[in-house]
Amino acid sequence: MTVLVLYNAPQSTCSQRVRFSLNAKGLSFEEVRLNLFEGDQLKPDYLALNPNGVVPTLVHDGNVVTDSSVILEYLDEVFPDRAPMTPADPVSRARMRAMMRYTDEVPAAAIRIPSYNLAFLPHFQSMTEEEFRALADSKPLRREFLLSMGRTGFPKEQMDEAMGRLERAVVRMDGWLRDGGGPWLMGESLSLADVMLMPVIVRMDDIGLHRMWAERPAVAGWLEKIRAHPAFRPTFYFGSLLTEKYPHLRERRG
Repeated sequence: MTVLVLYNAPQSTCSQRVRFSLNAKGLSFEEVRLNLFEGDQLKPDYLALNPNGVVPTLVHDGNVVTDSSVILEYLDEVFPDRAPMTPADPVSRARMRAMMRYTDEVPAAAIRIPSYNLAFLPHFQSMTEEEFRALADSKPLRREFLLSMGRTGFPKEQMDEAMGRLERAVVRMDGWLRDGGGPWLMGESLSLADVMLMPVIVRMDDIGLHRMWAERPAVAGWLEKIRAHPAFRPTFYFGSLLTEKYPHLRERRG
């Protein structure tokens, strides 16, 4: 019997990608929810699985797979007959992977800055400088990111830059939808490119950045369609959205 265990966190956008894929494929899995603020991802047992100290991590029949984009492709390769999300032809597959790479490089990286400033900053402000520094030093992949933020938050210049990157990503997404004919990024079929981008757009909507596609109906239609997908509700269970954990953010929804 196949055994799948997903180590993840409810509000982690990378975790949400993998949860969506597992749910879309109808795969039964054990979910181990880590509390990132309590440092579950930095405990020895978890670091033995994922030395980068980040989520998610998938364990499949004892085999460990890390990095959300790698996990998405792994699941599609291992379970190709369950809601496949990878194009069959090499050209389309390459185009999809280029979209996935762009998502990780641009909007997925940019959304962390407003997320941290608007929601997570009070947690870091409650720490002493020594505690904060120790926390940053303990994170192999996020050390420089946290130190750049500091206990006062990212400065306006970095927030503005992040917002600019997100706006450009929405324009790029709108172009993909138009080029592919919709309703999905690559046309008629849901692909891994959609799953990669989904948590970013959901997060943007959640924290009040939906104005960025106010005049781009294709993007709004895509979000509506992804929310109607059967995998969406079990993926975004209560506590997965920032506004569900941080009520003050609801005011930004307008």
